[in-house]
Amino acid sequence: MTSHSSSVAESEPAGKSSKLRSRHVTMITLGGIIGASLFVGSGNVIRSVGPAAIISYLIGGLLVFLAMRMLGEMAAAKPAIGSFMEYARDGLGNWAAYLVGWLYWYFWVGVLAYESVLGGEMLHGWFPALPSWAFSALLLVIFIATNLISVRTFGEVEFWLASIKVIAIVVFLGVGVLYILGLWPNTEFSVDNLWSHGGFAPNGFWISITGVAIVIFSYFGTEIAVMAAAESEDPATGIKQATSTVIWRILLFFVGAVLVIVTIVPWDQLPDPEQIAPFTYVFSLYGLPGADTVMSLIIFTAVCSVLNSGLYSASRMFAALADQGFAPNIIAKRSKRGVPVAALIASTVGGFAAIIVNFGFPDSGVFDFIMNSAGLVALFVYVFIALTQLRMRKKMSAEQVANLKLKMWLFPWLNYLLIAGVLGVLAIMLTTESGRTQVWTSLIATLALVAFWPLVRKNLAQRDASQQVPADTK
Repeated sequence: MTSHSSSVAESEPAGKSSKLRSRHVTMITLGGIIGASLFVGSGNVIRSVGPAAIISYLIGGLLVFLAMRMLGEMAAAKPAIGSFMEYARDGLGNWAAYLVGWLYWYFWVGVLAYESVLGGEMLHGWFPALPSWAFSALLLVIFIATNLISVRTFGEVEFWLASIKVIAIVVFLGVGVLYILGLWPNTEFSVDNLWSHGGFAPNGFWISITGVAIVIFSYFGTEIAVMAAAESEDPATGIKQATSTVIWRILLFFVGAVLVIVTIVPWDQLPDPEQIAPFTYVFSLYGLPGADTVMSLIIFTAVCSVLNSGLYSASRMFAALADQGFAPNIIAKRSKRGVPVAALIASTVGGFAAIIVNFGFPDSGVFDFIMNSAGLVALFVYVFIALTQLRMRKKMSAEQVANLKLKMWLFPWLNYLLIAGVLGVLAIMLTTESGRTQVWTSLIATLALVAFWPLVRKNLAQRDASQQVPADTK
């Protein structure tokens, strides 16, 4: 273990009392990726793709599953809070760790900005006495406080927030199956909705492939479970659980939910998600009392969950960057409970700045740039995970490979498949105006980081030189 490592052993001085328990990791694993992008965003995919949106979610889920399995192999061998950033350093070098770490942190800063604004607007709709910007700031302050106490507090809050989302999905799926089969009051068998309105792919199968470029961002955040498991009482078990169960979570929560929606409601009759979320609309069809209010509260819970887990992810990655010398040393400072306080507070600066810009200067375009420029980070991360695991496995001896606690299948062919899939999604994004905007703004943000790399590399060399002990000190 090097002096630069931010491994679990070094960064958690507080002991087991402040670490995540098994139930925390389990619920973060189950509900961590369920957000407003599923509850609301799935409607846009279905309205453009038709029932073939199921294929879009399946392909996107496959890419995420492969990336998580590769990450799981590396994490099980070496649990680290910096996760794929640290593995990129070991496998590809400092340049890769610097780039992927900063991009990942930048992504979560953008997410925190978006979710805080969205949450503030929802609260303002319920309580118009206060302006939405005040509610946005209040939400950030609340979740800064929960994360500041300890990782256990973060885990406890996320446990209950994720539990609400999981229960909502389970009820949605359970009642949905009865509805589809005509076993729910005042319903009839409706499976034929999958093909009776212009076919399964009314706009062609190609559009379902292009839909992957949209849905894949709904899955991003799955890696949070691996980062959290590294701060648990039993990292090895938590990491194995997080990476091994991702496939059925994707099939159940994402593919299953979309299947229920397109089977119950003809795809061309689904309301505009900006007017009413697809989940809210389907719940109202169930005849459940107060469906609109209940679903709005669930979506708000999802927003809070993303804020909570986003602050956790951003702060841990920022602290790990500082541990490796890629960020100022003060960012690496941790409290007695192992919380990276400076990294946590610094990660919210972007959120507060976005609140000011969005509400004070709505026509400046700054907020839109932040949202768009973070768009490709998910794809970058998946490619770096595939390349890193490919490189690290090739460095291993036959005995080390045999002793791996969690192993990627069909090595290295699935690595190549994941990289090819990501490149395919990127090519598809270039065919649409919104996709091109995300590509170019993301490249601008990436090039800005590349421009600073020579300075960072110089500082790393100076730090390494100052830490070396002369061979002859006599």
